[in-house]
Amino acid sequence: MSFLKEVIQLYVERKDWFLELIAAHIGLSLVAILCAGSIGLLLGIWISEHEKAAGPVLGVANVFYTIPSISLLGMLIPFLGIGNTTAVAALTIYGIMPMVRNTYAGIKGVSEEIILAAEAMGSTRMQIMWKIKLPLAMGVIIAGVRNMVVMTISVAAIASFIGAGGLGVAIYRGIPIEISPVLRDLITVISCY
Repeated sequence: MSFLKEVIQLYVERKDWFLELIAAHIGLSLVAILCAGSIGLLLGIWISEHEKAAGPVLGVANVFYTIPSISLLGMLIPFLGIGNTTAVAALTIYGIMPMVRNTYAGIKGVSEEIILAAEAMGSTRMQIMWKIKLPLAMGVIIAGVRNMVVMTISVAAIASFIGAGGLGVAIYRGIPIEISPVLRDLITVISCY
């Protein structure tokens, strides 16, 4: 219970600093979410209409998604430097994959009979996309948005290692704090397995 009191006291004493970190974290995440959401949605729509491009686009998105976040940040530093720009670029790259995949899957999941009925009634390809396919695919697309938002906010904490702001700064500053002998021994035992 005393540990909890110490944590609460720390938050109260450094309230302004933590609020600043929260604002920076939200700002960094929001920019990346908007970029990844827009790019991913447009790419997903495009590959659903151009089937030959679906495999390569999804393959490249999957490859970028499998790269560890700290490694991707390191790979982008020579091109973009350190700071928020590199962090937003990396978070955007990570966020594109769930958006592309879910947009594509949602649009491809629309029943062919519905599309044929719309064509028979004289709907254009654009009308079918905007008035039939996208509304019917919206549930799957929203699931992709949810995954992308959660992932982006959580990975944004790592961006502090390359000079971007956010809640990762508090984590980064807390790492060198001396750990208790019991915790040290526990980590040693767990790492042996």
